[in-house]
Amino acid sequence: MSLTVVGSIAFDSVRTPFGERERMLGGSAVHFSLAASFFTEVRVVGPVGEDFGAEQLGVLEGRGVGTEDIERVEGGETFFWRGRYDYDMNVAHTDDTQLGVFAEFEPKLSASSRGSEMLFLGNIQPDLQRRVRAECDGADFAALDSMNLWIETARESLLAAIGETDCVLLNDAEIRMLTGEPNLAKAARALMAMGPGVVVAKRGEYGAALFIDGDLFAIPGYLLEDVRDPTGAGDSFAGGFLGYLDGHRASGRSPLDPVALRKAMAYGSVLASFNVEDFGTERVASLTMDEVAERLADFRRITHFEVD
Repeated sequence: MSLTVVGSIAFDSVRTPFGERERMLGGSAVHFSLAASFFTEVRVVGPVGEDFGAEQLGVLEGRGVGTEDIERVEGGETFFWRGRYDYDMNVAHTDDTQLGVFAEFEPKLSASSRGSEMLFLGNIQPDLQRRVRAECDGADFAALDSMNLWIETARESLLAAIGETDCVLLNDAEIRMLTGEPNLAKAARALMAMGPGVVVAKRGEYGAALFIDGDLFAIPGYLLEDVRDPTGAGDSFAGGFLGYLDGHRASGRSPLDPVALRKAMAYGSVLASFNVEDFGTERVASLTMDEVAERLADFRRITHFEVD
């Protein structure tokens, strides 16, 4: 089994009420890859500048992530984001964004990346998502993420990209915005009518909801006493979710299996919970599978109840 992710690789400078970091490793493809690597072989595709060095590559390679398709642009600078969080850690405040080499990103995929069985199209321009999807003819399951910018500025291209994928992962506000439907359940069904058989609504610290044909499933966020930095939590959720689904196929079960999808939601929530315990990639990069399994068991315990 193998999974290719195409998205941003970045340096982030973040300040929260619990500390701050300057130019730490970040980006959607990075957070996704680290989480997914617990379950399957991951290949990451994205651009970096000359300021991206062996230390940053080592974080990914230390988790076994394939980095051959990370494109180093001579004379360029890596995508940079500076942001802050107040005590409502669901809301990120952007202070500075420098696209750098990401502004002219044209994904270049090796034969190995094109041949992966699963594909995650990170938050990039929808026309690029469509192009990558067309190239990856080995992928029998493709998932997509997006944001309000593309809903506002490239709506028709985004709708076309959604129609070519099997799964969409968006936050609840984006699903409502895209469909024009204020009720989340109705909005998710409207999104499914556009093509994807699986819709996941990410709801920050409140968890996530899964919608498939004829069924729905909702899961809370794992409650933590120590949350330091939520940057990348949604991408870690997506990595845990899709990584588990791809790894699960080794047992011969489809990514569309309802039981597998529910367990994938739990793994996604668990990986996201570790992500927010420290800044950037610091917690997930040092995480062990035993810790993941222990938290999954505790998550199951706190969400279980008996029916009389």
